[in-house]
Amino acid sequence: MLSFSRRPLSAAVPAGNLLGIHLFQCPDTVGIVAKLSECIASRGGNIHSVDVFVPDDKPVFYSRSEFTYNPRLWPRDVLHSDFLHLSNFFNAQRSTVRVPHLDPKYNISILASKQDHCLFDLLYRWQEGRLPLHINCVISNHDRPQDNHVRRFLHRHGIPYHYLPTTPGNKREQEILELIQPTDFLVLARYMQILSESFLKAYGKDIINIHHGLLPSFKGGHPSRQAFNAGVKLIGATSHFVTPELDAGPIIEQMVERVSHRDTLQSFVVKSENLEKQCLAEAIKSYCELRVLPYELKKTVVF
Repeated sequence: MLSFSRRPLSAAVPAGNLLGIHLFQCPDTVGIVAKLSECIASRGGNIHSVDVFVPDDKPVFYSRSEFTYNPRLWPRDVLHSDFLHLSNFFNAQRSTVRVPHLDPKYNISILASKQDHCLFDLLYRWQEGRLPLHINCVISNHDRPQDNHVRRFLHRHGIPYHYLPTTPGNKREQEILELIQPTDFLVLARYMQILSESFLKAYGKDIINIHHGLLPSFKGGHPSRQAFNAGVKLIGATSHFVTPELDAGPIIEQMVERVSHRDTLQSFVVKSENLEKQCLAEAIKSYCELRVLPYELKKTVVF
């Protein structure tokens, strides 16, 4: 992987300029970086970082670029047209450009079950402006009373809450599909229902899930208790894309933490839940910042 990173995404942008992000995947050939640089420089833009990855065994080019530019010299529609021309020139499989200051925030829905830790953490980060999202609604198969802290938060911010109880014979998938149609992607914040393959095909967009990194060793109910009783020394969390194969989609983010004989079951669970919150939030942040590209069938490139 080649990297010319000079500043993080959060670095200050010069006055009067805007930040642009470009994510690219195309067949590898000579001159891609040169053409990309020429495209940006010819409009007076300045590249702040470029990350490039070309696998050793496949001629596929992956890149992510951050650049600043003057919108008066490079209007948004012209910028889109220029990168579309670049995409066509290199026969790109994927070419996405975003200007966070101008483009709409990603519109998402969140599915959750009884456990609140991931759901409420996402809501808090959203409230703090740390996730560039618009939350369309929260859907749950677990009923929460009106005075529940999650329900109060959602009501205060005008976010609809839909309680859809499920049974083994009725997962309420058609109703869920109707509620999430306007979204850009879907987040499962410890949603303890398996989505069918027909649901995934009907939705047709990315779904990001979180599960404890103890799988597959401790399946079924109370995995933290099972792992605690087994005396494990390392726990973790995994955030991944949802596919028809259960908990086996391409991985976006993973985090781990050591535990020891000094941990109680309570401290063990707290550590595990904290990992899940951080891992899911980081995966969503990476996705929104155009850092994630599919790589082969079950892998990702995360710049």
